[in-house]
Amino acid sequence: MLNFLKKKIALVWAKKHVKETELFKQNAVEDQERLLLSLIKKAEKTLFGRTYRFEEIQSVADFQKTVPIADYEDLKPYIEKIKKGQRNILWTDTPEYFAKTSGTTSGTKYIPISKEGMPYQIAAAQSAIFHYIDKKNNADFVNGKMIFLQGSPELEEINGIKTGRLSGIVAHHIPNYLQKNRLPSLKTNLIDDWEKKVDEIVKETEKQNMTLISGIPPWLIMYFEKLIERNGKKITELFPNLQLIITGGVNYEPYREKMNELLGKQIDTAQTFPASEGFFAFQDDYQKEGLLLLTNHGIFYEFVPLEEYEKPEAKRLTLKDVELNKDYALILTTNSGLWAYSIGDVVRFISKNPYRILVSGRTKHFTSAFGEHVIAIEVEESMKATVEKFPAQITEFHLAPQVNPTEGLPYHEWFIEFEKEPENIEAFRKNLDEEMRKRNTYYDDLISGNVLQPLIITKLKKNAFQEYAKSEGKLGGQNKIPRLANDRKIGDFLEEFRN
Repeated sequence: MLNFLKKKIALVWAKKHVKETELFKQNAVEDQERLLLSLIKKAEKTLFGRTYRFEEIQSVADFQKTVPIADYEDLKPYIEKIKKGQRNILWTDTPEYFAKTSGTTSGTKYIPISKEGMPYQIAAAQSAIFHYIDKKNNADFVNGKMIFLQGSPELEEINGIKTGRLSGIVAHHIPNYLQKNRLPSLKTNLIDDWEKKVDEIVKETEKQNMTLISGIPPWLIMYFEKLIERNGKKITELFPNLQLIITGGVNYEPYREKMNELLGKQIDTAQTFPASEGFFAFQDDYQKEGLLLLTNHGIFYEFVPLEEYEKPEAKRLTLKDVELNKDYALILTTNSGLWAYSIGDVVRFISKNPYRILVSGRTKHFTSAFGEHVIAIEVEESMKATVEKFPAQITEFHLAPQVNPTEGLPYHEWFIEFEKEPENIEAFRKNLDEEMRKRNTYYDDLISGNVLQPLIITKLKKNAFQEYAKSEGKLGGQNKIPRLANDRKIGDFLEEFRN
């Protein structure tokens, strides 16, 4: 009876919540402009607000003229002041948290999360779950155990500001009604070594009634493989009541076939787009592609056409100006004190009513050694189309340019860790190259003009990508491996794992 009531209440709450969200979907443009001006008003007396004369800003256009696009290095002097205990620097008072993230150029980054910002992170995650319950009319998972593969919830303090990984911070804000169903235990969650942690999670969960599992795809795969190795059963045999996989951080599609193989059958997935800087979007419609952009969650968005990114006169567009199927660098202004902040993600709008996006790449992760500017979504879609045509399973892959081959023309080298190889690897390779040529006209021109030879595949031994992540100290948690690069740093490491 109690289980029936919990499920019924969840269905009612979800329906009510989804109905309430219709308003922000309709008023996105107006809400965004109002939000920016309210953020500016609140931060007028901060050091940043005084520096950029916030009291004179009366419009979005004023803001764009006055406040330049910034990356972490630009904001770092302000963040260092906050770390030393100074108040009212980027936002009123001091942040509630610093979310620690790993940067490629800045070392460890400390992203401020304000008292106003944290509730939006939690509300967005809850909203994603409510949309799933309502759209699928399925709340069965509320009666089982749930696991969130995440970083350690142990937090340090920097001048009174609690500091740790975002997923560990979020662990302190799980609603009470979910706490008793949540795994793993605190003791296991505190283990730093990711491989040991996953081993303990396997032991804690293998006999449980798991109904919801959340994490980024590479680490879900690692968890599932260890479960199968210990128990000799597919995941849905081990967890027959598993209802939902919640994932984010990277595009799920290239992992879907591998995940389905490990699961044993298809399970519902809810895709999300969270980051330390904010929770930006989630899947709200299971009949349509794309993620709903959260335009009323304390974040003002700007969009710079990717081809103009980092140019002095780059256009800064707002929601009303964006075009469909065009790639934009994502720029954020948040209620935690990030101002015109370039997060490094690239998005593509596939709907404007409501505003839905795909995450199409990273501003720093591309391959353009020959002027082709290939981005993540092009390689991911090409791989997905090829895997569907030639039955194969991919664990992970990475594209790197080979500018100076020992013989012949330069080429794109695809390092691929296969779970299951295609029967005809040469046909697979040719098809992958054709799919890339369809999606990137510059690449097609380079092949046609005999500047490049068609791509080459280098097969890798099992766990090659895990070994790379381990070598960089980025095994587990929210860490993810770039799908492509403009140099051979990752490629040269993977060379050692040729199969």
